[in-house]
Amino acid sequence: MPASPEAARALRRFARSVARRWCLAEHFDEALSVIVTELVTNVVLHSGSPWVSTVITVRGDALTVEVMDGGCWKHRVDRRQEPLDADVPCGRGLRLVDAYATRTVTHRMERGSAVLAEIALHGTPPPVVRDPLHALDPHL
Repeated sequence: MPASPEAARALRRFARSVARRWCLAEHFDEALSVIVTELVTNVVLHSGSPWVSTVITVRGDALTVEVMDGGCWKHRVDRRQEPLDADVPCGRGLRLVDAYATRTVTHRMERGSAVLAEIALHGTPPPVVRDPLHALDPHL
């Protein structure tokens, strides 16, 4: 779909519908929603890609979310540091993804990238993460 501000909302709805269709426990719905929202938002804000796509699958004992784009990511020389993030409403997205995912992998290609996030289907459920700067509307 087009990498526009509406993409995060539309793909979050897609992720929630997949969770419901597959009769996944509620914590998977939350995990999928946060992961898809954050990864798609990063594409829209930072990649310059005209499109973004999301694939959700089950591979072995993991629920896998893959977000792909056709953009050209700018290399950041220094990692963003916590003090730089203290007063801004952004910069927390990948930490939220890491809180829910048991593994993340980024594949950068000549043109575009794919970020894969896995959520374990068995064992301890992912934590419920509440970030006041990133409250998801449960009706979306």
